[in-house]
Amino acid sequence: MKKRFDSIRDFVNFLDQIGEVKHIREKVSPIIEISKFTDVESKKPDGGKALLFENVVDNGEKTFPVATNIFGSERRMALALGLEKLSGAGAEIGQLLNQQPPTSFADKIRAFFKLLPLAKIMPETVKDAPCQEVVMTGQDVDLGKIPILKCWPGDGGRFITLPLVFTKSPVDDKTNLGMYRMQVYDKNTTGMHWHIHKDGAHYFHEYARAGIQKMPVAVAIGADPSVIYAATAPLPRGVDELLLAGFFRKEGVKMVKCKTVDLQVPAESEFVLEGYVDKDELRLEGPFGDHTGYYSMPDMYPVFHVTAITRKRQPLYCATLVGPPPMEDCYMAKATERIFLPMLKSVFPEIEDYFLPWEGVFHNIVIVSIDKEYPAQAQKLMSGLWGQGQMSFCKAIVVVDKNIRPSDLQKIGELFATSFDPERDITYSYGVLDVLDHSAPQPFAGSKIGIDLTAPIAGESPRKGQKLATPTQVQLSEIEAWILGNVEAVEAVELHRHFGAVSIDKGQRKGRDILLQIANCPGIKSCMRAVAIFDTDVDIAQTPKIMWKIFNNTDPKRDILIDEQTLFIDACRKNSADGYTRPWPEELRFDK
Repeated sequence: MKKRFDSIRDFVNFLDQIGEVKHIREKVSPIIEISKFTDVESKKPDGGKALLFENVVDNGEKTFPVATNIFGSERRMALALGLEKLSGAGAEIGQLLNQQPPTSFADKIRAFFKLLPLAKIMPETVKDAPCQEVVMTGQDVDLGKIPILKCWPGDGGRFITLPLVFTKSPVDDKTNLGMYRMQVYDKNTTGMHWHIHKDGAHYFHEYARAGIQKMPVAVAIGADPSVIYAATAPLPRGVDELLLAGFFRKEGVKMVKCKTVDLQVPAESEFVLEGYVDKDELRLEGPFGDHTGYYSMPDMYPVFHVTAITRKRQPLYCATLVGPPPMEDCYMAKATERIFLPMLKSVFPEIEDYFLPWEGVFHNIVIVSIDKEYPAQAQKLMSGLWGQGQMSFCKAIVVVDKNIRPSDLQKIGELFATSFDPERDITYSYGVLDVLDHSAPQPFAGSKIGIDLTAPIAGESPRKGQKLATPTQVQLSEIEAWILGNVEAVEAVELHRHFGAVSIDKGQRKGRDILLQIANCPGIKSCMRAVAIFDTDVDIAQTPKIMWKIFNNTDPKRDILIDEQTLFIDACRKNSADGYTRPWPEELRFDK
């Protein structure tokens, strides 16, 4: 197997040779059509194939080919990093980190890079580069010549979705590589959507505090696949993402100085946008169909002014489509989950494994297995994780014993049903949330929930309450009939062994009042561990769909009612009666 790729074209050609590419030769438009192909392919088993659109027509003219879903399977994601399996990189990282004592997660990452052979993996500067075979400046700059996608019908415009954004601190000259979507406004300006918690935003504020009007920015599109992944990796500020790419490549990334700004970009980039962001200029950006499966709402973000476009003579435009999981970004997140496990374990030695379910869109739920040795260790771990890097955005943490695989959702569901005491096993907290979380009453912060499913040990109180009874079909039918007959605007009820789903036209009613009504159903609390209500457009027979709604649409303190042994959950859209005053985003759908 080839271990290193010099460019994204090199990687796509390799995938083609091993049957991992589907060629789309029919005429397609970058406006919605490419997205529809990509959405269908990414939902296939194991992520489908990478797609190469060879006949892209934009504004009546044939333009450059477009590649999507390149990283959209575990196999392709591993190959992109030169690995047989994604766990391979984690094993190598673990061997290096075992030489160091436990410290903070960020310090562990820094320590890891200090142990690497930096002379071999440091970026290398070259004078001539393929990414500068064609150079356009001044009036020749025209983003309209690039087949940038409009991804979803409600998007505010076209978006560059796989940009490698290079910035540099004015304080210490440290560089950062991030991935921040970019809405195209016109031929030479875009939005720069760096979230408040991101390093790009931090450097932007450094420029503003220093009174420097223009912040130089360079954006590469298409590069060595290890560089593309590194742009998404949760590295601490000040750690060069190109070193991570060099670690996977076993060789430094070749970089070239930009033509109009004092920054460097990968020499093998397909396209490069050079320019600046003005510290005093903001513009409305969005909406955008995001990885949560909803449109992120319009907001004010900095404006990127393009001073030069450089490219290869025959470039390949690379894009990703995000939306309701599973999609390509799920597999990129899976790589992060596996690669960073050893670093997490080195800070929390009790961790055996962890799992980020796709339905939680990476930052809404994590399931962790631990080697438990002392009382309240599960709660100690929850607090620790909520204080570590991007794990701090996690809204729900479930802790199980080391003999349970965190990815065995059926087994964890059984534990939840049979070995759970809500009064004893739930821990609430409050903290930062991902910018894209739409369920909290206010942006950026909200309530969090921890669930302890580990077996009690000496020094811990036993679980109270009787074991849930296994309901008979007659009992389930009686519960269903009661809910349909006594709760207003219920359209359907799905009851399983210990979990119930209710489809309801909530209207402007308060969700908690509806939950209290359902909790009055005779017999429901003796056999149901959880009952959730959903809007009528949700197919409550599909377990992945309803779990996605629960993880995305709930603020734990507001939307979970605990009555005896049962959790009643409002997974519907929220309204003013719920105390929710923000606009509720629309779910992503293509026109029929």
